[in-house]
Amino acid sequence: MSLSTFEEFDLAPELLKALTKKGYTRPTAVQEAAIPAAMEERDVLGSAPTGTGKTAAFLLPAIQHLLDNPRRHPGAPRILVLTPTRELAMQVAEQAEELAQFTHLSIATITGGVAYQNHGDVFNKNQDLVVATPGRLLQYIKEENFDCRSVEILIFDEADRMLQMGFGQDAEKIAAETRWRKQTMLFSATLEGELLVDFADRLLQDPVKIDAEPSRRERKKINQWYYHADNNEHKIKLLARFIEQEAVSRGIVFVRRREDVRELSETLRKRGIRSTYLEGEMAQTQRNNAIDKLKNGIVTVLVATDVAARGIDIDDVSHVMNFDLPYSADTYLHRIGRTARAGKKGTAVSFVEAHDYNLLGKIKRYTEELLKPRLIEGLEPRTKAPKDGEVKTVSKKSKARLKAKKEEKKKADQKKLKLRHKDTKNIGKRRKPTTEKSADKASEKTLEKNTAL
Repeated sequence: MSLSTFEEFDLAPELLKALTKKGYTRPTAVQEAAIPAAMEERDVLGSAPTGTGKTAAFLLPAIQHLLDNPRRHPGAPRILVLTPTRELAMQVAEQAEELAQFTHLSIATITGGVAYQNHGDVFNKNQDLVVATPGRLLQYIKEENFDCRSVEILIFDEADRMLQMGFGQDAEKIAAETRWRKQTMLFSATLEGELLVDFADRLLQDPVKIDAEPSRRERKKINQWYYHADNNEHKIKLLARFIEQEAVSRGIVFVRRREDVRELSETLRKRGIRSTYLEGEMAQTQRNNAIDKLKNGIVTVLVATDVAARGIDIDDVSHVMNFDLPYSADTYLHRIGRTARAGKKGTAVSFVEAHDYNLLGKIKRYTEELLKPRLIEGLEPRTKAPKDGEVKTVSKKSKARLKAKKEEKKKADQKKLKLRHKDTKNIGKRRKPTTEKSADKASEKTLEKNTAL
């Protein structure tokens, strides 16, 4: 049975009040699946892309646990959330503070990039929920500045990325330090990969498995369509015109290659569109600066790759623009899930060249949705979209090139195989190896010399 409201989860009035204030009306698919299981103190293994409401899916039951079991005396943290990056830790802590705003619970962050003395308050004061990055937290545990013995719930957010970044061992050491805990929750964008499966097996006990792609109901809030483009230059013109016509207030433009991120952002800026970009190699302060610019309305568009945009949680994204289609339909869902959040509506558009239609077909089949083509007046394409949405994988020119290459190879092979007369005349006889022949000739010459002498 599908739950239609948060009241049906039996959450505390303080939490319901915070949810109403945030504008959350209905639980998302991941929240419907994870919250009841977590509130029964079951371990949870969840696959949930960014934008599906997974942060609230683990924070709500964690905060509810603290409210149901109030502590008698101040002490060390009881809930520990581990995230791969400082940026994500700050976002999770911010959301925890919003959800706990009508309670007396205290929330803190422990991350790299912050001076040691600035964490003094975390160690000295009573803390209920701490969000941390594994590296810095482990350092404090080793120095005996952080007490893990009171941790009752341990949560891993974006565990796959944590392992990719090499934090697997640190995370397991922290898990060992919190061995008295009652519950573990692990969330990841995907539950595939041997590394993640082994990691989850070691840390979780009989977990409830949740695979929460955005439901069709949630996706219906997203208007989806695409524009056929002749080439890259035409795509840029379409994108710029679309941003202007739609009066995009807060949009994310996705590109496939990191080399194109800065260049596209600069091109849009030259066309009068306030734009910034995110690169995977950026320093943390630069990344935060770019995100803040979009959040605060200094720019209207952020250009990024999927890797660079991983884990970013920005409210009120009005438009997601796929300048390049992703190779996987799964990634397409992750991208478009960044808009139409918390019950709001959003728009996702894609710019598709002829060679992209196979990918478009894959996305349509996977999402079971009809993505309709649209035109922008004055920028109509000169080329036609492939029939039936499929691309002829090999063009006539390519076929001719392949044929020519095959013929060249054939001729080259024939030359190699050409047999000389002297090789054919002794067929059937055992022939001496070349090395033996040269050795025989050498001994003959020596014999001749000796005879002459």
